[in-house]
Amino acid sequence: MLSSKRQEKQRIPIVLACSICGGRNFKTTRGRHQEGILRLKKFCPACGKHTEHVESR
Repeated sequence: MLSSKRQEKQRIPIVLACSICGGRNFKTTRGRHQEGILRLKKFCPACGKHTEHVESR
């Protein structure tokens, strides 16, 4: 198992923003060596429906 300091270096914090309204609703982490922009379908409380959320820092 990795130490907590080493594990923190391998993952970076990101914020997910709604692609429809632009609301920044969710915080998560992703691997440092992952390529491309993270895109997930999540529920947006402002839109009131499931929409695509994209990575924004």
